[in-house]
This record gives sequence, C-alpha cells and structure tokens, in this order.
Amino acid sequence: MTAQSNAVPTYAATQSTSAPSRFAGHPGRTTPQRKYTITYLRPNGEIDEVSSIAPATPAFEDAFGALGRGTILQSQHGPVAVEDLLPGDRLRLSDGNFAPLLWRGMMTITPSPTDTGPSRLSLTRITADALGIGRPMQDLILGPSARLYHCTNGVMKLTGKSAAYIPARDFVDGNQFIELRPAAAVHVYQLGFATHETLMVNGIGVESLHPGTAFSLGLRGETLAQYLALFPHLRRLDDVGLFKHPRLRLHDLDMID
Repeated sequence: MTAQSNAVPTYAATQSTSAPSRFAGHPGRTTPQRKYTITYLRPNGEIDEVSSIAPATPAFEDAFGALGRGTILQSQHGPVAVEDLLPGDRLRLSDGNFAPLLWRGMMTITPSPTDTGPSRLSLTRITADALGIGRPMQDLILGPSARLYHCTNGVMKLTGKSAAYIPARDFVDGNQFIELRPAAAVHVYQLGFATHETLMVNGIGVESLHPGTAFSLGLRGETLAQYLALFPHLRRLDDVGLFKHPRLRLHDLDMID
C-alpha cells in the first residue's frame, strides 16, 4: 500500500452545511441528513464498505470528522494516507505500539456560501512545528471533531489524570491554529480500533473513535438504531470500553490556570 502525496489541500473561507430532508423517525419534522460511508472488518476477516443516510447532527457527525483527507499515518509497512487505509492495517499509536484498524468512517463536508456565521463544521490547520519541533512535521489539517491529546499540570489538577482530549478547534488562534472553511466538498475521516486509542498523526496525538453511550449522546428509538448500524464492528457501543483519557474543553483548564 502506497501513501498519496503529502501535499496539504487548499481551502478558502466559506461555510459547510448539509441539505435538509424528511426524517422518518420524526413525522412532520425536517431533519438535516447526510451520507456516511463506513469500511469495516467482518468477524471472518473480510472487508466490507457501506454507505448510509442518517441525521446530520452532532451525535452522528462527531464520530466521523477527525482527520482531513491526505492525513498521513504510520502503518507497519510505512506511511499511508488516511483515505488509503483498509481495516486490518496496523497503525502506530502514541505509545509506540501498533494496533489493527477495524473501522474507518468518512463523511463529506459541503460548503454553503449563504452561511456566514461561525461554522460547527470548520476544519483546523495546525502549522508545522506549532507544538514543538516536528509537531507537526508539516501543516496538518484536522476535521471538525478532532480532539488532541493534551498533557498539562492543569489536566492533572482538574481530573487526576495525566492527559485529556481537547477539541482542536479550541486552540484556534489565527496564527498556528487556523480555522478553515472548505471552498469545495471535502472528505473527513475517523478511525476505530478494538479499544479507545490515541493515534500518532504527524507527530501529534489525536483521539480515535469512541462512539460514546446512548445516554451521553441523547439518542433513543429509531435514531439510536441508525447510530448503532454505523458501527457494525461493535456488538454494543460500550465494546470499546472506557475512555482512555477524559474529554475536556480548553476553557475548563483556563479556569484553574
């Protein structure tokens, strides 16, 4: 398997959104919908790919939008672009170990020039060396739901844990962390393993898939069934176990620093 070009895609400042359509789970209501594409490893070792239409809501979208197209990860056979990964590939984690990929999710962010306010689906560009030499080694584009592995004394004081996952968008400063809005349709991805993991992405730790719980997601009935169907590599949402590290917002740490 060969990595694609390391060139970073070009973006401009326009809004991304989804077209609304009728959602059968809520008669009389119009709920935004989008297509989600999953590639996963079956128990017999075969690889399957499925596309489904499901609600374009944060609970769904947050499970798909961590890594921009062209993001390079390290497999046991060398660097591979996220769009070229296949379930079964073994990827390097932040602790130096390799774990087999079980699930890759993808959705497409489509710009809408009519929206001019803050965008929940904007991307984040992290400039080269923003977090130290080689972190990242070159500009890195992360999706709207990317969370970074963040290790500070503040996290320890607040949670008693050594590190936490912080949304990449929380670090946007217009200088080293830059908000981007796609000028054309772009694919974003997330990767799932047997447990919750921290991926090593261009020198930076990024959270892998954790689908959450039905309670935390606020889903039930048909909507919960639609959500579960997007993760056929799992029997239940809690199969991935506990969060490897807690999730925080950057402003949580500002209150104690």
